[in-house]
Amino acid sequence: MRVVLAEDLFLLRDGLVRMLEAFDFEIAAAVETGPELTRALADLAPDIAVVDVRLPPSHTDEGLQCALAARRARPGLPVLVLSQHVEQLYARELLADGVGGVGYLLKDRVFDAEQFIDAVRRVAAGGTAMDPQVIQQLLTRRRADDRPLGRLTPRELEVLDLMAQGRSNAAIAGQLVVTERAIAKHTSNIFAKLGLDVSDDDNRRVLAVLAYLDQGR
Repeated sequence: MRVVLAEDLFLLRDGLVRMLEAFDFEIAAAVETGPELTRALADLAPDIAVVDVRLPPSHTDEGLQCALAARRARPGLPVLVLSQHVEQLYARELLADGVGGVGYLLKDRVFDAEQFIDAVRRVAAGGTAMDPQVIQQLLTRRRADDRPLGRLTPRELEVLDLMAQGRSNAAIAGQLVVTERAIAKHTSNIFAKLGLDVSDDDNRRVLAVLAYLDQGR
C-alpha cells in the first residue's frame, strides 16, 4: 500500500515514516510543504494520503486544502487528516462529498501504533476513522439550529455519534451495553427522522449522515 505523507515537523514525519514502514506500507513520498504535497498527490497516485492540516508556507490549513483539491481531481482518494485541532469548515467539506475513505484524527489522542495503523488501513479500504471529539464538534454545531436533528432522542444522538466514527451496529451495541437489535431499531429511527435511506454499507451511511449535517452550512 503506497502512502504520501505530509508533516512539516521532521521528528514527527520521520517517526511516522518508520512506523508505517514497520507495518509494510510503502512511503511513496514524505513531504513537508503544501506545494510538495500537491505535486506528490498528482504525480504518484498513492493509495492513501496522510496529511497534517497546517503546512508551510501558510501554516494555516494548507494540508487540508491540498487534500481537498486532490480529491476533486481524483474523486475517492482516501485521506487521513492528522491535526492538533478541528478545522470545522474544511473537515465538513472533506467528509460531506460522500466518496472514498476519510479520516480525521487528533494527534494528541492517538495513543499507540495499532490504533493509528488500524485507522490508516480502514481509510485506505474506503472506510472512516474519526476521532470522537471531531465528530462531537461537527454534530454540536448543527444541533442548535437543525430541526430534523433536533427530533432525535438523546440515545439516538449517542448512536449517531458512534455511527459517524465508523462503528458497526455490533460495536455500538457493545459500547452502549444493549442488544444489537436495539441499535438496529435506533439506526432505522435515525434515518427515518433525517429523511435518509437506510443502507447496509456502514461507510456510506456515515457519509450520508455527515453530508446531511453539512447542508445549509
